[in-house]
Amino acid sequence: MSGYLHSGRIEHGLWATPEVFGHAPQAGACPAPGMAAPVNDAASSQEPSMALLEAARRGEEAAGKEIVTLLHPLVARLVSRQIRRNADLEDVLQEVFIKVFVKMHQYRGPQPFSHWVSRLAVTTCYDWLRRQKARPAVMASDLTDAERIALEHIQSQAEDHGGNDDPDLVSGLLDRLIAALKPHEQIVIRLLDLEERSVAEISALTGWGQSKVKVTAFRARKKLNTLLKQLESP
Repeated sequence: MSGYLHSGRIEHGLWATPEVFGHAPQAGACPAPGMAAPVNDAASSQEPSMALLEAARRGEEAAGKEIVTLLHPLVARLVSRQIRRNADLEDVLQEVFIKVFVKMHQYRGPQPFSHWVSRLAVTTCYDWLRRQKARPAVMASDLTDAERIALEHIQSQAEDHGGNDDPDLVSGLLDRLIAALKPHEQIVIRLLDLEERSVAEISALTGWGQSKVKVTAFRARKKLNTLLKQLESP
């Protein structure tokens, strides 16, 4: 969650991300201090060989197990960023890998297999979020003591016109606020800020045009800002 606060920082009470407004760092540029480098799916997972994929397509159980072993860390990370209820994580993970093997015949490249699986994982998370009808509102009266402290911290940072220097303190509160957004807004805001993906990467993962990604992020930030202001009101 720390990437969320550095990338989607609170400035003067407003959410702002240079990427959304066309001021993203150039490709290959070093990340800002405190900001993690963008995630590369192929680099962060072991890529299954074409021979292994062909063996899995033939129904060889050992090949299937090896593919799961290779790609489980990647899929688990993507899913855990989007599905925040621990009770749902295993169900969504299982659903992703079922789809991987059911749809494996559709993979033709040229992108790495891990990229194809990443897109499948993100779309599965989106479908899962859409099925969860309830998006609980966050009320000031419902805040825990820790969340009240986090809110006070956010207020003090805004008043000082400074960036957030303690992301762990406010991560839980921000997570609740994001959960109140619409499913596609949750997907975009988490990929953009938590995963630190570019607009182009999010477009490739979701199948949504870059203009839609930018507009969705802009609207989601306005909503988050409104939610924060509502909590700050006496």
